[in-house]
Amino acid sequence: MRRALMFLAATLISLPLWAMHCPQDMAKIDALLQSDPPTDPEVLAKVKELRAEGEALHKAGDHAESVKVLSEALDLLSASE
Repeated sequence: MRRALMFLAATLISLPLWAMHCPQDMAKIDALLQSDPPTDPEVLAKVKELRAEGEALHKAGDHAESVKVLSEALDLLSASE
């Protein structure tokens, strides 16, 4: 029981950290799209789609999934360089 309570407390404490990470990732994506957008239109469209999905998930409160989706967009951007 004590272990479960400790896990729950740790989870609740870490939620704001996930929430603050999403805007940082969105800002990174926006900066990369401004400074060095991918030349492949399909990659560009996919990155924009993932960026929008990540923002929607962030606003909905699903920060873990938002970070995952935004990370995928950042990976696509770094792979297209």
